Amino acid sequence: MCGRYASSRRPEDLAGIFEIEKWDPEETLVPDFNVAPTKEVYAVLDRPVKDAADRSPVRQLRTLKWGLVPSWSKTPEGGARMINARAETVSEKPSYRRAFSSRRCILPADGYYEWVTGVGERDLEVEGKKKRPRKQPYFVTPADGSVFAMAGLYEFWRDRTLPDEHPLAWWVTCTVITTEAETAPLAVAPDEGPRSLFDIHPRMPLMLTPDRWDAWLDPARTDVDDLKSLLAPPPEGLMRAYPVSTSVSNVRNNGPELLKELEGPEEGTLF
Repeated sequence: MCGRYASSRRPEDLAGIFEIEKWDPEETLVPDFNVAPTKEVYAVLDRPVKDAADRSPVRQLRTLKWGLVPSWSKTPEGGARMINARAETVSEKPSYRRAFSSRRCILPADGYYEWVTGVGERDLEVEGKKKRPRKQPYFVTPADGSVFAMAGLYEFWRDRTLPDEHPLAWWVTCTVITTEAETAPLAVAPDEGPRSLFDIHPRMPLMLTPDRWDAWLDPARTDVDDLKSLLAPPPEGLMRAYPVSTSVSNVRNNGPELLKELEGPEEGTLF
């Protein structure tokens, strides 16, 4: 799954990486090293510019709320639970299939966090002792330092309790598509601990390599069978993972120190 990630690149940098044609400086977000559901996040999408005479799609960098609210929802409360969409069913689920057909986006990140329950803590659980498992967080990121381009979907939701001119009348929300985690060895693995992404968690965000960006963002591509081919996992061996401080487990903590690589899992969280 993807429940937390880091996004520290400046919009100017993202504009160069993704060939962005339009972004609003007023929507600039501060670097966020602990992105959590319901936060505002950057999204790359191809869409006509509002009120423009030319209705051709334009590559844009937008800020969206993480947690998808389907257009037909009566209330937005469910958005906090819809942070991930499974690649295996995204074309079929009512909450995602319309967005999958025509509202796809890329959510740029430095990488994502995932937690592993330590062996000692698992033993306590098996023995039935009432102790909350202590989990070791790992940061997963491209081994070559490139952007982690997560496949996403976005939706528009109209708050009918507000007048049309109200700035909050429309919500624009998004979700991260996930797929089965790789079982192949990591490009760079920690000295102690997991040797593959699957060892950390059975799911992972679907990363799009640059050769798929244009096809994924193209709103003219609406054939579901054609789009399913874009859900194939990326080539194996592109990622590295390393242990980071358990401070990241508290969403109130935020800063580049959260990405600092530890020499090994913290005490009490041995893999």
